[in-house]
Amino acid sequence: MADRIPGEFNINFMGHRHLAVLFSAFLLVGSTAMLAVNGLKLGIDFTGGTRVELGYANPPDLDGIRATLEASEFGDAVVQYFGSPKDVLVRLGVSEELATDDVSTRVLDLLPDAEMRRIEFVGPQVGEELTEDGALAMLYALGGILMYVMLRFTFKFSLGAIAALIHDVLVVLGFFAVTQMDFDLPVLAALLAVIGYSLNDTIVVFDRIRENFRRIRKSTAQEVINRSLNQTFLRTLITSLTTLLVLVALFFLGGELIHAFATALIVGVVIGTYSSIFVASAAALALGVSRIDLMPVQKEGATVDERP
Repeated sequence: MADRIPGEFNINFMGHRHLAVLFSAFLLVGSTAMLAVNGLKLGIDFTGGTRVELGYANPPDLDGIRATLEASEFGDAVVQYFGSPKDVLVRLGVSEELATDDVSTRVLDLLPDAEMRRIEFVGPQVGEELTEDGALAMLYALGGILMYVMLRFTFKFSLGAIAALIHDVLVVLGFFAVTQMDFDLPVLAALLAVIGYSLNDTIVVFDRIRENFRRIRKSTAQEVINRSLNQTFLRTLITSLTTLLVLVALFFLGGELIHAFATALIVGVVIGTYSSIFVASAAALALGVSRIDLMPVQKEGATVDERP
């Protein structure tokens, strides 16, 4: 094998791939089971309902607002700060007892100190369409990624990339099934962002693997992949840590409104970093990727001497 660059890591990633497979299998089986048992707690973006934005002269007591609403016909109300401690967002499910126009009046009757800022209604039909469109967006994204990686690298790499992305998506969904946090449109957007983040990391690794397969001629596929992972490990680590710093700041300082969004991204970045190393590369190795798969296609007649 070629001489190592000073300071380069020497971790036997692929030597531990069997343990990683067991860990990933545990995550996938657990996530699938929790999705089947608990399901996702869909937000009103998907189920339909009403968003009510309220303003107060002084910071209100959220627990008191929740207790008041839960004691009424709005037992499923979700109450959180919105923008500032004086602004409150109330999310209500579809009410069978009240017409849409009567919801705001009833809320103000229950909360006389509040000032109505805005009310927005999402019908069940719209929620169903959003659910279908969100699922289609996920499938289109995965299909496009499959084609892109297959054309840029090889079919074996494309299957490895898709395996990693499906792994990441299922784990994030499983986390939301376990915690029963609201799954709404911002979380769906975060899930698509996780796909992009994980793919970017995987492409960087695959690029280095391709370069090393062409440059290092007397090494096995496992050795080449290990060398490539070690060369990109520091870059992967720095990128993940700096991204997590921003996301943790969003989680703690961004307010309750984006907690679920930031949480989905934090879980996705952590699991995406893991999958780009242990899932995508291990899957490509298991499929038998080799130097021949990644060699440039020789044009017919390219080796014929050109003579006058």
